[in-house]
Amino acid sequence: MEPILVYGFPAGSSMGLVAAFELMGRPYRLCRVDMLNDMKNDRFARINGRQETPVLITEEGRALTETMAIIHWIEQRDTARRVTFEPKSPEADRMYQLAAFVNTGFTGAFSPLWVAYETEDGDPAYLDALRRYGRQAVKDRHDRLEAMIPQSGFLVGDRMTVADTTLIGVARWAEFHKAIDGGDYPKLAALRRRIEAEPVVQFAEALEYGDLPAGSGAVLGHVPLDEVIDRFGA
Repeated sequence: MEPILVYGFPAGSSMGLVAAFELMGRPYRLCRVDMLNDMKNDRFARINGRQETPVLITEEGRALTETMAIIHWIEQRDTARRVTFEPKSPEADRMYQLAAFVNTGFTGAFSPLWVAYETEDGDPAYLDALRRYGRQAVKDRHDRLEAMIPQSGFLVGDRMTVADTTLIGVARWAEFHKAIDGGDYPKLAALRRRIEAEPVVQFAEALEYGDLPAGSGAVLGHVPLDEVIDRFGA
């Protein structure tokens, strides 16, 4: 069977993995999940006990979770090297370094802001403290990322890889939370424009909004979440 990527909306970090699968060009299927209503329950926990996306159902029917594990899975199968580099090469090491930075500290910096956003009727002083702490954490991570970005091209070399797709799924959160002034990070702004201009990224964004663009033909359609859980859930 073809692998099934379970991705979340709205504004899920897993959007970047959709773009990576599309760029890799191997047949795959998708499962679209409303993160606000469909994840935080025991039924979804059958495919991911942490009740999060992304989840990859492999060709063997195993549920694989965590973005970095899925990136490793992609690297092993991206034999045409459309979205990764040759394993053990300096470029591959750099790709993993940057993808890991984005997936850990950069993504995690937004956690206080998401908690404040999702908390209803919370103590105002507590929510204000979360927002102030979150904005400072996001600024710090942006400062560090800006220092790592080259002046031109993509994060690693002159073509988009999973490091870039991992970034684009998360970087847009800064605008959502009004956490930084984007003008303070010119290299990141230019990089985002290059990534967002890629057809596979535009394809992934359109899917997130509920559209059904044609794409490259690699995606073979969507599988309903209930079917994925019933067939592959523990």
